[in-house]
Amino acid sequence: MSRINDTFVAPKCTDEIELLFEDADLLLIAKPTGLLSLSGKNPLNHDSVHARLVRDFPGATLVHRLDFGTSGIMVVALNRVVNGHLTRQLQQRSMVKTYKAILSGHLEHDKGLIEFPIAKDDAIFPRLKICTEFGKPARTDYSVDQRLDSPARSAVSFRPTTGRTHQLRIHSQAIGHPILGCDLYGDDESYGQADRLMLHAESLDFEHPVSGDRVSAVSACPF
Repeated sequence: MSRINDTFVAPKCTDEIELLFEDADLLLIAKPTGLLSLSGKNPLNHDSVHARLVRDFPGATLVHRLDFGTSGIMVVALNRVVNGHLTRQLQQRSMVKTYKAILSGHLEHDKGLIEFPIAKDDAIFPRLKICTEFGKPARTDYSVDQRLDSPARSAVSFRPTTGRTHQLRIHSQAIGHPILGCDLYGDDESYGQADRLMLHAESLDFEHPVSGDRVSAVSACPF
């Protein structure tokens, strides 16, 4: 099973970023799977959401990120004031995010709360780990949309109430149902059941930093 590490070079992504909404202050976009949010330190990884957007929107800054394999909706600020306002909403947890995922196996309960603290794993970069002693609090609400067979899988909706790196992937592993196609936290069986990470950021709900209106935006799940 392949593992992403600090020498990871992203394969070329030919899929386009979809522009869902644009005004003078922000963009709502849909990121394709297989595209970095930021280019990072490796000079071979020059392609990313940010690198593409600044060609047409020079002031664009990312308010949050999605993992390389995760597809779906992102909000992008077009100036520093808007970035600061949206960042505060993230920190205060007034920005609501929902995700869709396909997990290995059948979850026992139709809905629930996953609550395991997350910390860095110094042994395997860039993995994280569950750590009750040093981990930061992490909470994920989930509900099962459908249980599938041959092989056993569960289509779920996630609503994280914290925003830790890899939170949904590591929380899924922690309850014994890794996300299909996950190279960091899955096993050989679950990793081999999909040709991509089966995780999609479906919706965002937040206050527009200028108008004050509540914005509810959706990116349709492709799986």
